[in-house]
Amino acid sequence: MYGASAVGWLLMALCGATGGYCLLRMRRCAGAARKAAGSEALMGIGMAAMAAPTAVFTPPEWTWAVYALVFGAVALPALRPAVRSTHHLHHLVGSLAMVYMATAHPVAAGTSGHGAHAVGGHPAGGAPLLTGLLLVYYTVYVLRSGARLIPAPAAAGVATPPSVAWAARPELALACRVSMGMAMLTMLLAL
Repeated sequence: MYGASAVGWLLMALCGATGGYCLLRMRRCAGAARKAAGSEALMGIGMAAMAAPTAVFTPPEWTWAVYALVFGAVALPALRPAVRSTHHLHHLVGSLAMVYMATAHPVAAGTSGHGAHAVGGHPAGGAPLLTGLLLVYYTVYVLRSGARLIPAPAAAGVATPPSVAWAARPELALACRVSMGMAMLTMLLAL
């Protein structure tokens, strides 16, 4: 019990901080980058809400339907751009994974209650094959994106680029995506 609650708190803090940073990043961006930052902020805040330990707040059952509707609505506009862009495809997969986790929760709530518990103390559930495919996708995503965070060695005589405002740093945006990917892995493992 304590372990699931502690993981829920940590996920809630990580996803909340990531969502908050993405909101700040949204103020510095325009166009497609602003939309992506807004989508990532919604994802981070939604994941924080889903990871909240039940010892703190037990949401009513209808909350899971609201999560599914919100993330389903977010997924719809991402369908067309996902064909042209891998970044949009990732947002579509993330939104659909959130819908899946929200709909898997009520299914599990009807069980005997003696099974495993998900992050935050929520009952476990979900289709093993779909959960497995999402786990593979997010594992590959986190490893590939995390590898891009490793700095390349600087060449001798190359000037250091001018400093960029912290809210507009591309490596921070990538670090947020990696942390949300790891949070998604954790939530799927606990499903």
